[in-house]
Amino acid sequence: FYCMKINVQCYSGYKADETPRCIQFESNIVEVKEIIDRWLAPDHRYFKIIGDDGATYIIRQDMESLDWVLTYYKKED
Repeated sequence: FYCMKINVQCYSGYKADETPRCIQFESNIVEVKEIIDRWLAPDHRYFKIIGDDGATYIIRQDMESLDWVLTYYKKED
């Protein structure tokens, strides 16, 4: 699976872009139903989420450019 550039709308609380609320790729918009996990790497931060479509996503934000990409997708049958 390759990284797909996406748009992410975030909740901004204590800091800007604190937690993702919805993701958009191509013409699809998926609301974040649950954040399962989150972690930091030296240059990126990651969120593992369940979308309102029931699929699992891992999204990554580059801490320098602030761009988001989709790094993982799985939809249960």
